[in-house]
Amino acid sequence: MWEILEEDFPRGNSVLLSGVHNLALDTKGRLAIPTRYRAGLEECCASQLVVTIDPSRCLLIYPHNEWKQVEERLLELPSLNPAARNLQRLLVGHAQNVEMDRQGRILIAPPLRHFAALESQVVLMGQMNKFELWNESQWYEQRERWLAETDFGALGDSPDFKNLTY
Repeated sequence: MWEILEEDFPRGNSVLLSGVHNLALDTKGRLAIPTRYRAGLEECCASQLVVTIDPSRCLLIYPHNEWKQVEERLLELPSLNPAARNLQRLLVGHAQNVEMDRQGRILIAPPLRHFAALESQVVLMGQMNKFELWNESQWYEQRERWLAETDFGALGDSPDFKNLTY
């Protein structure tokens, strides 16, 4: 496991999800959520999560309370806009409610595993309010692509990133 941020901590009615975790799906397609998140997820959403697809060909895993906010924003999109309608179809249409079991595992349904080409080795990456779940080899390829394609120096010129320090 490669940790890139400090320990997660509850923040109000949610939990901060961070870090990159190399994990394995079991033969039934279950994913063990890393131990450090389990108590926070139990507290913030009673271990209720939502798994859906992402156009990047990974899966998104939201605590249920965070997903409800995403759903509300998706409902506000103009349904006559083809791109908005397609995004609604993809995210809401593929959303599946899951619950962590006593061992902290969730079942990733076969259609979702197929969409993201998930095999036994996967990467779970925290993205503050959600996880991304990637096929391990695709994750490494995508990470290298992001590093090569992004002009991080130009971020300083954008007013959106004016106060960002890292």
